[in-house]
Amino acid sequence: MFPIGDDDTARRTVPLVTYALIALNVVFFFVELSGGDAFVGKWAFVPRRFLANPSGDVPTLFASMFMHAGWVHLGGNMLYLWIFGDNVEDRFGHIKFIIFYLLCGLAATAAQLAFSVGSTVPNLGASGAIAGVLGAYILLFPQGSVKVLQGQRVVQMPALIVIGMWIVLQFFSGIGSISNTAQTGGVAYMAHIGGFAAGFMLTLLFRGRGGSPLKGA
Repeated sequence: MFPIGDDDTARRTVPLVTYALIALNVVFFFVELSGGDAFVGKWAFVPRRFLANPSGDVPTLFASMFMHAGWVHLGGNMLYLWIFGDNVEDRFGHIKFIIFYLLCGLAATAAQLAFSVGSTVPNLGASGAIAGVLGAYILLFPQGSVKVLQGQRVVQMPALIVIGMWIVLQFFSGIGSISNTAQTGGVAYMAHIGGFAAGFMLTLLFRGRGGSPLKGA
């Protein structure tokens, strides 16, 4: 199954932050390509280096969120951000959404760090932050539907099923990769899981006691 869009009929605002995040990720990727391995080595998040000098390595916590390992990595992340981010931004408001996005990215990095404290493998990508967006989407739009490319057909499927299958895949892949990802690289599944959990919990916080999301500018 390949998601290609969702229902935007209830959206009330232009998702300026979502568009800006997509543009920033694309621009940063081109800068990364021009800078090569030296750029990746300097700005990606490296667990062992960070623990050795946390204050000096803080910029990598944010820079690494906008870096990607290749075109497929970038394309997949931006597709999910484009499909699900606009609706979440519409509910939170622009300001709260960018705060939410960055907090999810930081939580994702912290989750990966917890399972790879001695690793020297660079960690990069927006996957953790976008996983947080998916967590918010499930809570805010439990009845939402997603257009899915299935073979040569486009069908409507409940968002819960599409995102739920993604969660299950990340969970089981994460358990199997905790040991080898730390030293050999690969997909940082624990970052995905950490980002999703943060998105879920932050959305509960943003909704407040009354159950309605807070509005922002």
